[in-house]
Amino acid sequence: MKFSSRFRSLTLLVLSVSSCFAANITGTVTNKTTNKPSSGDDVVLIKLAATMEEEARTKSDATGAFTLTSKSQENSPHLVRVTHQGVNYFRPAPPGTTSVEVEVYDAAKEVAGISGLADITRLQADNGRLDAIQMWIVKNESKPPRTQMSGNTFEITLPEGAVIDSSLAAGPGGMPVNSAPVPKGEKGHYSYLFPLRPGETRFQISYHLPYSGSFSFNRQSLLPMSDVVVMLPKSVEFKPTGNDFQPSNDEKGMTVYVAKGVPANKQLAFSISGIGQIPREAQEGDAEGEQASAGGVPAENRPGGGLGTPIDAPDPLHKYRWWLLGGLAAALVAGAFYMMGRRQPAVTTAARAVQQNSSPLNKTVGSSSDLLVQALKEELFQLESDKIQGQISAAEYGEAKAALDLLIKRAVSRRNQVAKA
Repeated sequence: MKFSSRFRSLTLLVLSVSSCFAANITGTVTNKTTNKPSSGDDVVLIKLAATMEEEARTKSDATGAFTLTSKSQENSPHLVRVTHQGVNYFRPAPPGTTSVEVEVYDAAKEVAGISGLADITRLQADNGRLDAIQMWIVKNESKPPRTQMSGNTFEITLPEGAVIDSSLAAGPGGMPVNSAPVPKGEKGHYSYLFPLRPGETRFQISYHLPYSGSFSFNRQSLLPMSDVVVMLPKSVEFKPTGNDFQPSNDEKGMTVYVAKGVPANKQLAFSISGIGQIPREAQEGDAEGEQASAGGVPAENRPGGGLGTPIDAPDPLHKYRWWLLGGLAAALVAGAFYMMGRRQPAVTTAARAVQQNSSPLNKTVGSSSDLLVQALKEELFQLESDKIQGQISAAEYGEAKAALDLLIKRAVSRRNQVAKA
């Protein structure tokens, strides 16, 4: 059971909060393209502190095995990074870790089996400014599995004049990392230098544009896309050109329009007018909000014709409910319980907390407790996602949810005790 293995890992993390990091980490690297040991790969042990510090380096041997020796004497979280054919693969090494298994894939500039699952945009407009958050979900179903990596791994288009405020990318099971798209020759045309590993990869861009009360979009997806979704405040009017976009069920005070089965390079035109802000309820991305949303009225019982499906038919946006309800930023953190993407922000926060405590014990337990609470919350996000996607039964969900709630309560209590010490 996928969740059980993750839950056991989290339980071990709870038990090891006050333990010391083992001196050695052993492991193996397996090439999942060939299902054979991967030899000659660079293997690096990275300490997650205020900055990322390389502590040890080696290569996998003929059997894919490696041994890394930590120089750290404190209770610090680590990452094991393996580089295979120019692509990095990561595995977390929480305090107490002695063994790590890393899976890698052969890489190619172009891989068959890449498709777009969704292109989701949230808009808000005020006097003089239009803000957008756009997210793409791309799936790599190559057989045998391979990673696509090149100078044009994933290409996007933005409206002319768009000013990018931030850009993130998250690989399968990973946490978001800053990844800036590179401008191409044409205006508004960009490409990401981010690997498309087997599974789902997400890209998110926040940008703004000058706004005089109305704006016309001419969208183009360079990949075939299952769903193109536009969300906007109800006070902002949406006018599609043609019949590609159809209204769907409203989400937390926002109007939703969907174009389905969009082929590559198809132009999707629409315009908006009026002003309106994204409702606060639609911006909430905490675990409690997600939990309440996931456990609310079933999608099939909600009123509204949407895409014309019958009342008893599945909600057409059901498979994207997680991203629509929690906001795009929350979607990016629904991954592995502890991964490379959030290493710097999470550890920087923990480091600041440690600096405020003078006791050596507080330094050890305080930072680990902060990381533990974050890990548990992210696992709770993943549990809700599994439930929404039907990957876990109601009984398994209830049992796992109760256990996670208890662990979070204990971890928060431990952290508060340290803060008062």
